[in-house]
Amino acid sequence: MVEHIDNTNKVELLLPAGNIEKLDYAINFGADAVYLGMVDFSLRSMRKGKIITQENLKHAVELAHSYNKKVYLTLNIYAFNDDIKNLYNNLDIIGEACPDAIIVSDFGILNVIRRELPQLDIHISTQTNTLNFEAVKYWKDFGAKRVILGREVSIEQLKEIRQNVPDIELEVFVHGSQCVSFSGRCLLSDYMTKGERKANHGGCAQPCRWSYKLLEETRPGEYYEIEQNERGTHILSPKDLALIDYLPQLIEAGANSFKIEGRTKSLYYVSAVAKAYRAAIDAYYKKQPAEGLFNELLKIGNRGYTTGFFLGKPDSDGYSYDISKGLAGADFLFEVWDMKDELYKVKIKNKINKHDRIEIITPAELFETEVLSIYNDEQEEISVGNTNDEVWVRLSKVPENYKYALARTIGIKNQR
Repeated sequence: MVEHIDNTNKVELLLPAGNIEKLDYAINFGADAVYLGMVDFSLRSMRKGKIITQENLKHAVELAHSYNKKVYLTLNIYAFNDDIKNLYNNLDIIGEACPDAIIVSDFGILNVIRRELPQLDIHISTQTNTLNFEAVKYWKDFGAKRVILGREVSIEQLKEIRQNVPDIELEVFVHGSQCVSFSGRCLLSDYMTKGERKANHGGCAQPCRWSYKLLEETRPGEYYEIEQNERGTHILSPKDLALIDYLPQLIEAGANSFKIEGRTKSLYYVSAVAKAYRAAIDAYYKKQPAEGLFNELLKIGNRGYTTGFFLGKPDSDGYSYDISKGLAGADFLFEVWDMKDELYKVKIKNKINKHDRIEIITPAELFETEVLSIYNDEQEEISVGNTNDEVWVRLSKVPENYKYALARTIGIKNQR
């Protein structure tokens, strides 16, 4: 199914794999590699789908390798003694799964992996706040194959790092949610939840997305709303990063891998973002224009987009003051599961009606179609497919290959 151009010696597109299904879709929609976390050692704790565990880690790696794609395992928590003991108990499982690299930030975990699993490549996590060429040189001398630079690095700083350290892989974030804290090293969630939701143990409650009010110290009980140009009170909530229009500059500055954030995001998010960035990267190497791809990102849930630190230090326009959660530019309607007698079995994500005009997105196609009819499992025609229903639909135009096909609403709403 994976049919994009050969990217040997070209920049890598790296997508999140929050579970097995997302891993499969990410690769088929264009990823060259995926990163995934194992329960207890990841900075993102998944709660839905077939999550990555000790029992299925090897299967996840083998699935990616069956497509000839790479897998990076995140062991990037900041570890306490009990975490190190738990790591020792899982070394055989990790070694047998044989991911292509381990992403680490903690010196203790790094020391264990380097000593006990020396056959595995080491990638240094963005959590280490690596922002300069001397730090990159240090990690290279320490045996790292790749350094994931902090989001605070600008294009000019990236160029200088590459010039000073030409023989190490450099990975940069190009899309997704941003943390208000420096390279994600935040204790706000730990404090606000009394230690129950530790940010650097995968449990961040995202208090930076909360709405805040001000209490005047000498007048107990008198609250004042914190305002920023009357737009709201989410004063700590950055907009999402989107660098799709700047990929050529990043490639020419020396980036080896483009990382997409979002292991807890939806299947639709992973697929649509992968498709857009895949098209942008391929257009660069084919020396073709990449047009309209930013609009594709507007159809995905976002808090508004920013270029972050890429063009220099961001200003107040880089923050989303009025919302905490991303607003979808298009509603994810259904995923296609099966096909029989020109009918498609679908899993409804948001309600559809007979005669709705919708958009179909597949790894190879993007087109509009009409829902001609809807049937339940007894093959009785119905007028509405409700959220979480499994129904059969007939479409006016059908995909050449229905596997991995997704449907969404047409156009862009909630444009920010």
